[in-house]
Amino acid sequence: MRLAMLGLGRMGGNMARRLLRGGIEVVGHNRSAAVVDELAREEGLIPALSPADAVSRLASPRVVWLMLPAGRVTEEHVETLVDLLDPGDILVDGGNSNYHDTQRRAARVAGHGLRYVDAGTSGGVWGLENGYSLMVGGDPEAVAVLEPALKVLAPAPDRGWARVGPVGAGHFTKMVHNGIEYGMMQAMAEGFALLKGKTEFGIDLARVAEVWQHGSVVRSWLLDLTADVLSEDPSLEGVAPVVADSGEGRWTAVESIDQGTPTPVINLALAMRFASQGRGDYANRLLAMMRNAFGGHAVEKK
Repeated sequence: MRLAMLGLGRMGGNMARRLLRGGIEVVGHNRSAAVVDELAREEGLIPALSPADAVSRLASPRVVWLMLPAGRVTEEHVETLVDLLDPGDILVDGGNSNYHDTQRRAARVAGHGLRYVDAGTSGGVWGLENGYSLMVGGDPEAVAVLEPALKVLAPAPDRGWARVGPVGAGHFTKMVHNGIEYGMMQAMAEGFALLKGKTEFGIDLARVAEVWQHGSVVRSWLLDLTADVLSEDPSLEGVAPVVADSGEGRWTAVESIDQGTPTPVINLALAMRFASQGRGDYANRLLAMMRNAFGGHAVEKK
């Protein structure tokens, strides 16, 4: 099988490596030529100078896999590829697009006879070694064409990937996955903060994490990663207490409101990320002034 991958950043580059090592031919294009040259030299990637060049190196039905940032960049590439691909060709969006955008783009390309597949992808920087979790949405026949690549990318040919529904379902499932991830991370971080706060016990956080990795109800890959972090630097003094949010947690919270489905843990975990970014500072200053106004309580100055 041969496919084109556009976008060879941290995730896309490692996915291309895994595909190439699994016997899938990959034509690659990236805004920065350096990574294309590196993958060509080290893994046998077929370099392409542009999306048009990448498409020209494929046989029908062509498969073009996008690993690009959500939003404008993905939108621009879809618009470009509409004019380059032929009816029956398959366009895969493996980035973290909003599922509403995915459904809209699918309808757009369908008017040109193209098939659109969304592949929610999880695995991070460890995916090259361990494989990726792939949540795929799209027409069953289109997904069947992709199956050889999906089996290589997944942890094993028979697990870690699935067609979860029609187009849009893949990105929707990945969105919910990331919302769950927010909640799990928040709970784990709060728990270890409680352990650290009980100073009279002098609890060894790294040792507790190691104990929990074996037989505990909360054992998980996330706990494994946490144990590694704590074993290297349990104090975390050099780390700023700022947690970014990539957007999917927000989309999950909006979906919960649209559905009327309560998701308090996910929503609160998202709010805590906002707080870590300083977005609660003004409200806290105003709270301090309210206490001062009605009770004369001291206000701590900067």
